[in-house]
Amino acid sequence: MTLERGYDNKMNAVLITTGVIISAEAEIGSVIKASSCVVLNSLFAIGDLIVVTSVARSSPGTTVEVNGRVYAAPRRPTVVMVVDGFDPAYLEHGFANGTLPTMASFKEHGFVGVADCSMPSTTNTNNTSIVTGVPPAVHGINGNYYLDPETGEEIMITDASRLRCGTILGELSRVGVKTAVVTAKDKLLKILAYKMSGISFSSEYAHSANLANNGVENVEKLVGRPQPDQYSADLSLFVFDAGVKLLSSVKPDLMYLSTSDYVQHKHAPGEPEADAYHQAVDTSIAKLIALGATVAVTADHGMNDKSAGDGTANVIYLEDELNSRFGAGTVRVICPIADPFVRHHGALGSFVRVHLRKPGDIPAMMAFTRTLSGIELVLDKQQVCAQFDLPVDREGDFAAFSDRHTVVGARREDHDLSQLAGHRLRSHGGLGEQKVPFLLSRPLNAAYRKRAKDRPLHNYDIFDFALNGVE
Repeated sequence: MTLERGYDNKMNAVLITTGVIISAEAEIGSVIKASSCVVLNSLFAIGDLIVVTSVARSSPGTTVEVNGRVYAAPRRPTVVMVVDGFDPAYLEHGFANGTLPTMASFKEHGFVGVADCSMPSTTNTNNTSIVTGVPPAVHGINGNYYLDPETGEEIMITDASRLRCGTILGELSRVGVKTAVVTAKDKLLKILAYKMSGISFSSEYAHSANLANNGVENVEKLVGRPQPDQYSADLSLFVFDAGVKLLSSVKPDLMYLSTSDYVQHKHAPGEPEADAYHQAVDTSIAKLIALGATVAVTADHGMNDKSAGDGTANVIYLEDELNSRFGAGTVRVICPIADPFVRHHGALGSFVRVHLRKPGDIPAMMAFTRTLSGIELVLDKQQVCAQFDLPVDREGDFAAFSDRHTVVGARREDHDLSQLAGHRLRSHGGLGEQKVPFLLSRPLNAAYRKRAKDRPLHNYDIFDFALNGVE
């Protein structure tokens, strides 16, 4: 009998066969009633007794190989948390003022470090790196938004169609590890849950989660409140509350929680709103640990203020500059930070790709770009891919990075800063946002302590450390 993990309409863990869903807690030879199951076809009727002949569970010592790296199945419940926009400055501030006691305790009872994120320092790129364990050169997702060179169409990434490899979550679920994914941003869901059996839903569309598509229903009832607004701190806090509820009820072996950076885009470290939010995150971590979980925490990118003293945004409209200098229609500038959450950043970050629309002098354009105030680094296609592990076939003709206090955009008309609603522009995408926290709630074993000391960490190492590296 072929069995896959799933969940029934009461959120009990179950196994799916060609005819019926049966309890995942059942032992071989036990008898259960179809009345407690979701019947998938007419082979069984409600009330029928079903003998369990096979149970799909990962056994102790199970490992999987994913993209050239080996991962052990969790020995205890494991939660990997990606706190979107969690710049190390928030962590340092929380340690200093005492608002992050749980994470601060990791310095003595776990591990606290700093890692590099993938470039560009954007959400899609880094969540994909984290769940695949490899850089964009392997997985193929090099931003939130791209230009298709064959059609000239500009496309926002909201599915897994450009993903070039499998995920850690998908492969572990295949061997019987009970998995769950909760993300604030629905745009990530199809990548995070790619070929994964288990629960997967977004707080952005919590009200529409259903058994057929998400492995769960009645999510608002589960969490105890309605689906949050897209532009709110609660979009992320809903994720954590759902994670705590799932761990206490369904008890997944492995859970991935990914948030929104609404708060970090709006509020700097030390502002009351930022303190309150991160303290709530810390409290959620404590609850997960109390339920027996190993908790690993990292971020997809950091965050910096990109405004002048008077509050106006420091923006270079690079497409306007290049077309003014080299001729109208010469280039199209693509901002990989662009996504459905435009009110966070006005599609302005600190990294862009420049695509030529007609033959031109690329070295001259690069040299000119370097003269613009606020530009930190300009690299051609081969250079940027070699330096930052990016896929060559999906890169522009050259790339430009602005400094930590400046953003770089396309045309002035492409960016609506009025949606910042009076807030200073805080954003990411560049080298100034590459550093992220890398935390584990349990101590590292000797081999991984040595690794953490001897070589640079990347946020996409977090599953490796959480599953293979803790005592």
